[in-house]
Amino acid sequence: MSTSPAADLRTIITTWPDLNDALGAPAVIAGFGRGLSAYMAALDETDIEAAADLRALERDPAQIGIRPIPIRLQVYATMRTVEAALTGCATAVAEHVQRAPIPMPAPRRAAYARTRADRVAWDDHARRVQAAQDDAADPRRWRWTGAPPSAQYAALWLLARVQGAPGPFRPLQDAQRHHVAAVAAEARRRVEAILDTGAATAELSRPCPDCGGTITVYGGAGASPLANCRDCGGIWSELGAAA
Repeated sequence: MSTSPAADLRTIITTWPDLNDALGAPAVIAGFGRGLSAYMAALDETDIEAAADLRALERDPAQIGIRPIPIRLQVYATMRTVEAALTGCATAVAEHVQRAPIPMPAPRRAAYARTRADRVAWDDHARRVQAAQDDAADPRRWRWTGAPPSAQYAALWLLARVQGAPGPFRPLQDAQRHHVAAVAAEARRRVEAILDTGAATAELSRPCPDCGGTITVYGGAGASPLANCRDCGGIWSELGAAA
């Protein structure tokens, strides 16, 4: 399903707290988001022979060797990847669209304003100095030192650029819009994949019980999973056979 960069960025912004919550979740998040992956996992749990095979492959925690990575580490890796992509995108976009600060006016020699014209000149100079300082310190500018901004902040900043919000910026050109669109779409895909909330399809390894054909499961994005046989057209939901 095609989405707009603005929609992708809003999704990242609003679901980021869910990623923070998932960091402290158990290693296996049963049915998190009730997405397609969770539904497929639930189907797998009904296969007694597969479950027995998995138990046979279990290892003692004291054994040395490679062990499965807990889901919280996968969430952490996804968060860091998305954060790096968004901050990198914002930095690249800022190089093209962020206007340079207003130049500071040349300093004036200290002197007593003897005439009205002198006072007007000094007042005008003070206003220009203040305007230059305010423009340089504008909080809407993309800049940071030390730790990079959060993924949410980067997404908010990019969303403002996509929507043409006011500030010390030039409008996005096509190249920058395409860059933002590509980064935002991939970031949203990663976030929804790790939270198991995106729409998706998957083929079951087990054949159709009626004709032996291939069964495809559709679900995610808040919809209840639905299975359909490509050959006979059979349809199943969580409640059982629908057709």
